[in-house]
Amino acid sequence: MDPNNPGPEEYGHEGGGASRSWGSPRSGEAGSGGELGTGGGSASRQRPPRESLTSDFGQHAPVLARTVQLVSGDFLLTVNPVDGSEIEPCPPAERPARPVKLTEAERAGAERTARPPVPPGPAQLPLPLLARQDEREKLVRLLARGRSVRLTGPAGSGRTRLLDIVAEDCADLAPDGVVRLNGHRRSADDLLYDLFCAVHNAPLHRPDRDELADRVREIGAVVVLDDLEFGGAALDGLLDATPECAFLLGVTPDVPEPSADAGIEEVALPGLDRAAGLDLLEHAVGRALTEDESNWAGDLWFESEGLPLRFVQAGALLRQRDRLRAGAGAVDEFGVFEDVRPDEASYDPADGEEVPLPSLGEAAAPAPLLASRLSASARATLRFAVALGGEVPHQAHLPALVGDTHADAALGELAACGLVSPAGSRYRLAAGVPAQLEAAGYADEAEDRARAAAQHYAWWTGHPSVTPERVCAEADAVLAALSPLTAATTEGERSTAVQLARTAAPAFASGLYWSAWEKALRAGAEAARLAGDVAEQAYFHHELGIHALCAGQFDRARAELEASIGLRGALADKRGTVAGRRALALVADRSGTPLTIVPTAEEEVPEAHYEESAPPPRGVPTAFPELQPPSDTALVVHRTVPSPAAPSAKPGGGLKGLAKRNLVAAGAGALLVAVLGTVVTLGATSENDAGTPSENVGVNPSASQGVDEGSLGADRAAKEGDGDTGEATGRPTDPGPDGTLGTSDDPTPTASPSGEPSDDESRTTKPGEPSKSASPSSKPTGTSKPPASSESPTGPSTPPTPTETETTPEPTETETTPPEEPSTTDSASGSVSSSPVETSASAPQSSGAGTPGSSEQVI
Repeated sequence: MDPNNPGPEEYGHEGGGASRSWGSPRSGEAGSGGELGTGGGSASRQRPPRESLTSDFGQHAPVLARTVQLVSGDFLLTVNPVDGSEIEPCPPAERPARPVKLTEAERAGAERTARPPVPPGPAQLPLPLLARQDEREKLVRLLARGRSVRLTGPAGSGRTRLLDIVAEDCADLAPDGVVRLNGHRRSADDLLYDLFCAVHNAPLHRPDRDELADRVREIGAVVVLDDLEFGGAALDGLLDATPECAFLLGVTPDVPEPSADAGIEEVALPGLDRAAGLDLLEHAVGRALTEDESNWAGDLWFESEGLPLRFVQAGALLRQRDRLRAGAGAVDEFGVFEDVRPDEASYDPADGEEVPLPSLGEAAAPAPLLASRLSASARATLRFAVALGGEVPHQAHLPALVGDTHADAALGELAACGLVSPAGSRYRLAAGVPAQLEAAGYADEAEDRARAAAQHYAWWTGHPSVTPERVCAEADAVLAALSPLTAATTEGERSTAVQLARTAAPAFASGLYWSAWEKALRAGAEAARLAGDVAEQAYFHHELGIHALCAGQFDRARAELEASIGLRGALADKRGTVAGRRALALVADRSGTPLTIVPTAEEEVPEAHYEESAPPPRGVPTAFPELQPPSDTALVVHRTVPSPAAPSAKPGGGLKGLAKRNLVAAGAGALLVAVLGTVVTLGATSENDAGTPSENVGVNPSASQGVDEGSLGADRAAKEGDGDTGEATGRPTDPGPDGTLGTSDDPTPTASPSGEPSDDESRTTKPGEPSKSASPSSKPTGTSKPPASSESPTGPSTPPTPTETETTPEPTETETTPPEEPSTTDSASGSVSSSPVETSASAPQSSGAGTPGSSEQVI
């Protein structure tokens, strides 16, 4: 329809004003073959038909991934089906308001949604509730007093029908009305969240455990819970969390009983008596029973112990028998006789032969006989249901699965025959039907049908038009299709189970059905492992870690996230690795456990660098003897440690490595401060004498001769007649192993009583200089290099002539050092001792600044 010119001209009819033929281009469109008329009676030229093989449509743009942002507790969760979900602390602006309760009209809509859909076709008249009036009144009376009741009855006893009637009777008992829940494959936590969502309007909000407990504690409703599968402590926890609710629980006898102090009333639901069974059978057939049929029904009552389901199925058998007796022309609305099996075609009512009643065995297990007289679509639906573990796909999926456009009517056939029963908002095969159909061969090719269903659901769940709520409603069938394919996955092939889990899991997460989310993730992870798909396996582990983090299971979250990071690191998936590390950091923050940073496969382990401060230019005090000699220009010394010895290279020790590196850096900084403080203190407390060598240290001192002296920094000998004892003492001339004068490793000078150097000392003095006695209490002045020039403390002296000092150590047994170049001296201290000494080779004489040579020790 043309939005600009609506009217009959759209269908090729002429009308007042402008007209155009169907299929002609609108005004402004490019193309030929159609013209718009301008007059009232002008007819437009017919556009030529489009060639079927012409493809003038552009390529469809790729569909964007469906991302959903929701709030889980105090986390903001972004469900990303591509790289994995991202989680972060929820900002204050994104926190949802306090959930409000639904109004009465909204509760009515939610109740209609919780019921199973009406099967297509003619409306089915509901069967009356027979012989249940006493149980009905007792249940209503107990619920009106606020008591919780447990209704126990075998499968097929009419328990669900009785619960529906009681729920209608209790509609006005509680302020929040009646809430219908289904416990099939639901845990206590799932039911608490289902109760919260059924009463409150909180879209995209999943409260944490504390907030959930606060919200459900305020709910006052009659909760009708059918198909409950747990009891004991789990049931006690459910009742304690909802003190203002009265529960009506429908269970089978095999479900564990509640604890003794739970305070739950017990009501048993027995089978029907003979008269009630015959009455129910007449209502199911729609007519009075014959004598033979009554006798047959009596035998059935004895065999089935009065289960109402058996009489409903027996009524369907009698209706099919009536149709066979009516003639071949009696075809019902569903096409029952379109595809009658050959073995059933022998019954020809036209020949006047009587169609016998089913045998007692066929009446006790009527599913194969009933299915044989249904349409082909209904039988195909039963085969899919058997392959899916009893789950019947929604009627909207049946045409695609079966391949028949009218296959949705098959659900009505199955419901009328009593082969399916409602389970929450869905249908399942009735009690005993799956086993009967498997024995009849309906389980053949079950794996192929499950694979076909999985392929359909993989396409459907990933379609952008399908809401997460619809996927969650079909969760049981999706998970049932996923389970058998997981174990059948083989390595190297494209796994249908992985595809289905990949598309369904984000929808379950967005629809807040997190137990199904976890099941889909675990099945997908197992299928990906069997198929050898590392990328998908990393995705599933990441999602499992996010799920565990939202559930408060920090240990499991850490394990799953670390596994995902390792797998993605092997694939060089940087974006996924970043998302995993963010989540892992959040786990460490919430759990209080230090984060272990393990380098991934594509990352290089960085080499550990230890930083040490360089010693001051005046030398290092003896309190810090372990520092190494620094460089002349650098302020920080970098030493590279091989990566195997680095703490961070060890798996599992990342944070300890970081702590050790921080500790070393802090210690080096403290050491530098202490050294600088010591140097400043020594400089401030030293005597302000112009002749103090520490005051005359240049920026780049050399070991060459000064202008006013002829020695290379050696102590001067004492002058004759000065009144001294004649002791010749001086400063050490050997810088020691570290090459720096004034450090603790320099040899200590000794004095000879005769004024001559001892065997342990070698020095050069100048005649005419006063000698200085070495005081033990005097502090050594630490200098890194000898001063370039110095003055005598007694005044100026005659400039000496340059001299050379000859020091030739004698070789020892352990090491032999080649002799240095000989030098002469005019020192008055006498000859040099021939005993082994420690010396250092000074730099060559030069007028410029030089650097001290390397030191060596001769033993």
